[in-house]
Amino acid sequence: MIIGVPKESYPGERRVALVPAVLPTLTKAGFEVHIEAGAGIEAGYPDSLYAGKGAKIVADRAAVFAAADIVVQILCYGSNDITGKQDVPHYRRDQMLVGFLRPFGSAEMVQEIARAGVTAFSVELMPRTTRAQSMDALSSMGTACGYKAVLLAADTHPRIFPMLTTAAGTITPARVFVIGCGVAGLQAIATARRLGAVISAYDLRPAAKEQVQSLGGRFVELPIEAKDAQDARGYARAQDEDFYRRQRELLGKVVQESDVVITAAVIPGKKSPVLVTEDMVKGMALGSVIVDLAAERGGNCEIAETGKTVVKHGVTIIGATNVASGVPYHASMMYARNITSFLNHLIKDQKLNLNQEDEIVRETLLTHGGEIVNARVREFFKLPVFAKQG
Repeated sequence: MIIGVPKESYPGERRVALVPAVLPTLTKAGFEVHIEAGAGIEAGYPDSLYAGKGAKIVADRAAVFAAADIVVQILCYGSNDITGKQDVPHYRRDQMLVGFLRPFGSAEMVQEIARAGVTAFSVELMPRTTRAQSMDALSSMGTACGYKAVLLAADTHPRIFPMLTTAAGTITPARVFVIGCGVAGLQAIATARRLGAVISAYDLRPAAKEQVQSLGGRFVELPIEAKDAQDARGYARAQDEDFYRRQRELLGKVVQESDVVITAAVIPGKKSPVLVTEDMVKGMALGSVIVDLAAERGGNCEIAETGKTVVKHGVTIIGATNVASGVPYHASMMYARNITSFLNHLIKDQKLNLNQEDEIVRETLLTHGGEIVNARVREFFKLPVFAKQG
């Protein structure tokens, strides 16, 4: 079976879906890898490294798609709504497509992928189980985002992060407040702590308290309780507007006392809840920084602008998207390891496993045979229950 790796086409994307280090594992499993020329250069992986590990370098993008039984990308059409559509004419019926597909984004895009006849696997639907841990690309990219968010904040903020004893006296440490303690939020806490900042953090899931404290942060407890704070997958559940209003009232004081606020409260398939209002921003000190990691889905900060860095009321608000692309070498490495593990699970003896009893297969399989077959996605878009064939 041939795995094709096209160069990522999303503007500013520097990652690559497979790195040279994973090629021996794939070759041993019987795969042949074709990679578009220059696909890994911006991540720090020149063509020569791929060729040295046995990959075939292909100059023409269309030829990569034409030869591939499996196309592996980071941002496939669906998650790449700018240039991704250009790849759709290259899809072949029963070709496998693996990558981020944003399954809860646009029903029209997902239908288009289905109509092309590809068997598409959406990596962001990977179950959060021990068995699937090595395949969890969403967590890997969350790690990269959380790390990079702190560096963006530290680079933008006019203060030094750590406490320093200098010839000019003592410099007090910066105060960083992280809202949303999933993978990205926890990595932000760990990174800010390494830089010497004083950390506070909040999450509506009570289980996050212990994790925050283990990283040396202070967990902010509010006198309100979320109903069914997390789902079976460990993700935060959306709450009603009354909860969010009360939450904003209580968070306001902590936000205004902070030098840096990093928000990472994302609910799969839903618009991100507004947690930092314009009034809160007005109360922050001049030069403060907000990094909104939820900007791509509407933002946790009311006045963040998707894909832009803006200064409002003397506060810099970074609404960066695709933040993991800012550390492309290691983000690509982690993604490639996740995908290699996933492919070795999906394909045994060069045959695709579509066993619906397997939770990993069932949860990640998005389209097959011209249809959207994923039960969660069909329910989300209010499509009728799919009748399985055979």
